[in-house]
Amino acid sequence: MAELTAKDFPEGFKWGIATSAAQIEGAAFEDGKGAEIWDVFSRIPGKTFSGQTPDLACDYYHKYPEQLKMMRELGFNSHRFSFSWARIFPDGTGRVNQKGVDFYKRAIDEMLKLGLMPNATLYHWDLPQELEYRGGFLNRDIVSWFTEYAGFMFETFGDVVPMWATFNEPIATYVGYALGAFAPGRKLEKYGRQANHNLLCAHGSAVKRFREIFGERRDKFDMAGPNAGIVVDVWHHHPARPDDPGDCAIAELENEKAYRSYLHPIFKGGYTGALLKYMADNDCMPDILPGDFELIRQPLDFFGLNCYNRVVDSTEPADIRKTVEFAGGNYMDNGAEFYPRAIYEALHNVTENMGVNVPVFITENGTYNCEEAVVACPDGGQCVHDVTRVKYFRGFLDWLHRAITDGIDVRGYYLWTLLDNFEWTAGNSMRFGIVNTDYGAENCIPKDSAYFWKDFLKNS
Repeated sequence: MAELTAKDFPEGFKWGIATSAAQIEGAAFEDGKGAEIWDVFSRIPGKTFSGQTPDLACDYYHKYPEQLKMMRELGFNSHRFSFSWARIFPDGTGRVNQKGVDFYKRAIDEMLKLGLMPNATLYHWDLPQELEYRGGFLNRDIVSWFTEYAGFMFETFGDVVPMWATFNEPIATYVGYALGAFAPGRKLEKYGRQANHNLLCAHGSAVKRFREIFGERRDKFDMAGPNAGIVVDVWHHHPARPDDPGDCAIAELENEKAYRSYLHPIFKGGYTGALLKYMADNDCMPDILPGDFELIRQPLDFFGLNCYNRVVDSTEPADIRKTVEFAGGNYMDNGAEFYPRAIYEALHNVTENMGVNVPVFITENGTYNCEEAVVACPDGGQCVHDVTRVKYFRGFLDWLHRAITDGIDVRGYYLWTLLDNFEWTAGNSMRFGIVNTDYGAENCIPKDSAYFWKDFLKNS
């Protein structure tokens, strides 16, 4: 059987690279930008790998022309990026930083000139620190703060950006408020659940503002835009032993607490009974106001699915790998399970069980630390071999193609990511890029996976 190429996917399919502002832009305090929660959190000793900060990252703020050009030369036709809220509103609300606005205008103009469709996310984990001082996502006012920011961005860039996601992976906000592992570093389950609920209300309010500016939702999706959506990651939890009640109970609860806690309110209009019971039993029920679920359940134009893998749960966690391998599963060199069927299962899950009835975009997919060291190439240059990453991409693309063949309406795929970047608490120790680089992107070396994509997209 011949290997897939981009030509095997539907006509007009979008092939893109995904990034986020805090992970690539750098220029953390340049040209009037305000501090973000990751600027502060990363400076707390022990919170990030080697104390690394997002101050420089990939220096996209200064080097976006060459980085965007690299994307296009590899054959991609879209760029999914995020705006830095604090670069536009240094204090989170009120005063606008025109230099920040001008930067994004230049970057988007460059995307359009190169033939890269802009796909924008308003919030990718980087709350302005001034708003965190006022309670952040624990303060109900976050709904009006975010709507002010969103409305400004829609009005400023709505004529050139056809796709808008309100939030990326809301569970990261939960992790930052309930588990303390991400910024802002709070640690209480009740905080996490309240932050989740307020975020969902902010999402709904922003979509309402979107409709006020651009008009009511069309009956049919139009890639030309403008389109409103949200991006949720699905790491479906599987029981290590499907016949073990304990393993099954753990997996089921984790699915309720994770992606279902977002998708059910957004697409079905409320929390599930299982989640409500969990929150009541654990004294972490958020404050829910009348009308909240009507606000949250705004009709969307598309859904963004981030899919990297599955999670396997067991009452005997030390034996999970042995159990998976015994059942025929296998693991990559980086220690993660190789389970490309995850994308197929996630697509069927969200469309058949979660109420997702709009076109879907795979908005992130990738894996980390698959490469060998930089080595000399036969032509005298430098090479980075990442055979495992290429295998990962091939596997996920195959299962994605099967899902589309089944009739699931997928309109695009974005890999994570172009350059090795600031990977949150892991700093530069967790490398997802198809191009090898150190912070500042002074020495970019395409990995084997970059050449794989260039060949895959050839003549697409």
